[in-house]
Amino acid sequence: MAADTVSFRLWPPVAIGAPLVAGALATAWWGDPVEPGGWRVPIGWALAAFFVVWNGWSLLLFARHETGLLPGDSTRAMIESGPYRLSRNPLYVGLLALYLAIALLGPTFWGLVLFPAAVLLVLWGAILPEERFLHARFGEPYDAYRRRVRRWL
Repeated sequence: MAADTVSFRLWPPVAIGAPLVAGALATAWWGDPVEPGGWRVPIGWALAAFFVVWNGWSLLLFARHETGLLPGDSTRAMIESGPYRLSRNPLYVGLLALYLAIALLGPTFWGLVLFPAAVLLVLWGAILPEERFLHARFGEPYDAYRRRVRRWL
């Protein structure tokens, strides 16, 4: 990969999606040992709406800054506005919210149980390599941003 692109260990949609699919398969094969109740539907839809707004806003900022989004795209700018003021990884926060929304609306108890695996996989597979890359690419401005803004929320 070129020096201006991130080299992921694991592509983020796979890191987040694989545990959800595994949970849904477990639910399909063995069923769920617990019925989550009716509360799951409004919370699931609220998380889905959060994902649409939050990730849409984040993606709009990528376009405005004309910087790469997909693996292999060139990273030309650090984004520090919008959701990036609250989280260094708003797209992953949004994808994890979508994971929970799908697991709640599914419903899949096993998908909910495997949620921490998705968090750990995206941390190991995408976030840590991205942080190393951004430090190498932008140096002290990125380090200062990292000290100001949390990784998640």
